[in-house]
Amino acid sequence: MLNAMPAQESSAWTLVVPVKTLVAAKTRLSAAAGPHRAALAVAIACDTVEAALRCALVTRVVVVTGDPVAAEALGGVGAHVVGDPEAGLNAALRHGALEAARLAPCDAVGALQADLPALRPAELARVLTAAAEFDQMFLPDASEIGTTFYGVRPGTPFTPGFGGESRDRHLRRGAKELCVAGVESVRHDVDTPDDLRQALVLGVGPRTLAMAERISVSGGPSRPEERDRDR
Repeated sequence: MLNAMPAQESSAWTLVVPVKTLVAAKTRLSAAAGPHRAALAVAIACDTVEAALRCALVTRVVVVTGDPVAAEALGGVGAHVVGDPEAGLNAALRHGALEAARLAPCDAVGALQADLPALRPAELARVLTAAAEFDQMFLPDASEIGTTFYGVRPGTPFTPGFGGESRDRHLRRGAKELCVAGVESVRHDVDTPDDLRQALVLGVGPRTLAMAERISVSGGPSRPEERDRDR
């Protein structure tokens, strides 16, 4: 829970990104990635975090992970890394939110999925701008079953409900569903080979692209020079 309303709020956000231990990460990509599954998971997470840090409204990204390989890689792209209490996804997010509040008590705090390799900073900014109108809010994933972003304004309890049919769970808990046009890159998480192919069409970050080429996943043009990641 995030306590005590700060005397003065800012318009900035601290984002919390959970990253599983690599042995458990992206198991549904095993058929496509084979022995490169763990490396692909790290690539996707690094591209997600790097894009989030390029968003003008994001002051920092707190990564919660218990994996030393992922921690080193994500720290290398600028994340503030903390350990995972190993009590499940939402417990990890709450742990990260406490660290976020300690670092910047006047920032809004958002949870962002780690598997958004096509994330564009400007699209994330549109989501965060819309989110600033509400105390507690979320963005559904492209399937409108799950959630890719959940956030709260300072002073509002941080109670994420990720996992499974999390869209309905967040609605039942009173979070405002954000309806923002043109933010496909923020809604498209990657769990399966088909998801990855669709992300390649949207345009993924350089690490994910390099791994996709290595494992021969195709989805159309996706090289960074062929698209505008700040769109």
